[in-house]
Amino acid sequence: MATLTQEKKPAIPKLAQDLIAGTIGGWAQVVVGHPPDTIKVRLQTQPNPPIYSGAMDCVRKLIKEEGPKGLYRGVMSPLAGIGFCNAVMFMANGWSRRMLQNGDEKRVLSIFEIGVAGSMAGSVMAFLNCPIELLKVKLQTQDPKGFVNASGKHEPAYKGVIDCGIRTVRAQGFGGIYRGMGITLMRDTPSYFAYFVGYEGLKRLFQSMKKDGQELGTFELLMAGGLSGFAAWIPAYPQDVIKSNYQNDLRYKSIGQVVKTLYKSGGPKAFLNGLGPTLVRAFPANAATFFAYEMAMDCMKGL
Repeated sequence: MATLTQEKKPAIPKLAQDLIAGTIGGWAQVVVGHPPDTIKVRLQTQPNPPIYSGAMDCVRKLIKEEGPKGLYRGVMSPLAGIGFCNAVMFMANGWSRRMLQNGDEKRVLSIFEIGVAGSMAGSVMAFLNCPIELLKVKLQTQDPKGFVNASGKHEPAYKGVIDCGIRTVRAQGFGGIYRGMGITLMRDTPSYFAYFVGYEGLKRLFQSMKKDGQELGTFELLMAGGLSGFAAWIPAYPQDVIKSNYQNDLRYKSIGQVVKTLYKSGGPKAFLNGLGPTLVRAFPANAATFFAYEMAMDCMKGL
């Protein structure tokens, strides 16, 4: 009588694998991508008339005033948060894909289905990204000498992400750290659709060029990850500019007011402020994210 063999269950559940690998990918993203992100936010939120003539001028002035560490101002918020956020993103994306497979893990999802799973993960991510990015923007753009709050009173500069979070909640309530939630959701849902479509689509394209089913190499994985970073910003960048300004300046009472003010000050180009540093950051940061994720997943395959 033949003995039925059961498929061996992985020692680490798939959700936990996504969690671990996503965290590692998030840390890689922050280390590689924070400096250009700082420049992006400063360019997005600078006053009119502008104080920086461009990305390189911003880099020079920031380093002159604060040294190289100025490029990593506010890094603790994303380092602590983006590792966790990426873990949740990959976990939500993996769960969404398995849901669309309807229990058949061998079924290959279409590119559109991969995008749907990505957008579902993006809608989850917005709830995490909003408070983390709000604190990051505040720390990246604050004057070391302090700032004037919404009541017109001078306050000392934030000492760090925890101090920033506590003082924000104290001044505005818990809802204060979720300022800009709606525009964050409008940014992240289409962005993550394009993000995962770009990555998986490029992986399949590169795989089709291989002979005899060879696995993708480091170069192909880095290219797929980096270019997917470009894809993610195509449907999302104007929303990101609006979000940064709305979160940074409490004088804005609505998203519509931000849009009108930006358009009046710079026309359509105002919604592309900081695009250069964003794209400079997008390729290496996302190449590092996906490569670290894939390597971590490979390490857990045999467990």
